Amino acid sequence: MASKRYARVGRDNCVSCGTCKKVCPKQAVRIVRGCYAQVDPAVCVGCGKCGRACPTGCIQLLDR
Repeated sequence: MASKRYARVGRDNCVSCGTCKKVCPKQAVRIVRGCYAQVDPAVCVGCGKCGRACPTGCIQLLDR
């Protein structure tokens, strides 16, 4: 059963530091062209670890 929530990165504020990628337990985050993080909603379980770890606060949890 899929999670009811997933994470989304606000590209304008992302500094591509990779912190979110490091803390994701499902490896749902990747850094795109060294510019911003991107979350695969099909893999994301909505735990929120990435959002809590993000130094710029650009990750939010959304309802599916």
